[in-house]
Amino acid sequence: MSYEVRVEPTGDVIEVEEGQTILDAALRQGVWLPFACGHGTCATCKVQVLEGDADLGNASPFALMDMERDEGKILVCCATPESDLVIEADIDVDPDFQGFSVEDFVGTVTEIQDLSPTIKGISFELDRPMAFQAGQYINLQIPGVEGTRAFSIANPSSDNRRLELHVRLVPGGAGTSWLHEQLEVGTTLDVSGPYGQFFVRKSDDQDAIFIAGGSGLSSPQSMILDMLEEGDSRQIYLFQGARNVAELYNRELFEALEKEHSNFHYVPALNAPEDGDDWNGFTGFVHEAAKAHFDNRFIGHKAYLCGPPPMIDAAITTLMQGRLFERDIHMERFLTAADGAEERPVRHCSSGSEEK
Repeated sequence: MSYEVRVEPTGDVIEVEEGQTILDAALRQGVWLPFACGHGTCATCKVQVLEGDADLGNASPFALMDMERDEGKILVCCATPESDLVIEADIDVDPDFQGFSVEDFVGTVTEIQDLSPTIKGISFELDRPMAFQAGQYINLQIPGVEGTRAFSIANPSSDNRRLELHVRLVPGGAGTSWLHEQLEVGTTLDVSGPYGQFFVRKSDDQDAIFIAGGSGLSSPQSMILDMLEEGDSRQIYLFQGARNVAELYNRELFEALEKEHSNFHYVPALNAPEDGDDWNGFTGFVHEAAKAHFDNRFIGHKAYLCGPPPMIDAAITTLMQGRLFERDIHMERFLTAADGAEERPVRHCSSGSEEK
């Protein structure tokens, strides 16, 4: 059994199978609805039901308050129709968004490597090409783990039969523990994607600043490789933060890119280098490295931030103090098991949007 859902003001109509969320159906049919976390906690995908009934699912009481429920609001990432519906959504699609439909794939593990003491690089060969924008993510089905886990794609969009993921081990996390401890080359896993609204605004010719921390390097890596492959002439800056040299993974890749491309600039930063690191680079947090490099003046740039919430918050404050407008700051936060999710990237983008 299926239900028909009409989206206003666009007039798009989607077919939603019984038990399927409205968001999942929309993304698979090429209909864009705003969303971020995908699991009912951020309120980005909140819409108004104009006609019909829906099961609210596991929407957080903080993201969807009792008063809003009484008014007929739902979160499409977890709501399922109980009848045909008409919903009203606040839709503002960025002109640079390519809007590829979400599809299901089978990925075969071709390589597993230790990128750092806590991060593994896992490469998959897909059963067919997946069209995506650099910066987007996939959902991975992990054996014995309820639901899916989201991981950003680290390879450029031109390499569309392969997936490179950077997976940080989350203490106590069932999904990342399995990937770190049990996954083997040759294993096949179900993959769906692409998801997300984190991508380079290529129609904007301002120079680009990337600030990344931990496994949050994955999205910027994909975006930077994509830009350089296309011969983008803008000045591109990557500030990569880590605790020590052992955690500063893929450093050689970016140092080589800096030598090869005159418009790419790489600035690594360590906030707790160890005695044996022989570190001569910037010592401090990654947002401090960006501030020092630009002398606290970021005006005229687009900034793309990816990493844990404390890093994102500090970077946003630094950028705005340095005269960068909110509309020019795009971000991707990573929540972990300690935040009530396990390595689930939560997308936030600019234009003042909270949890895009």
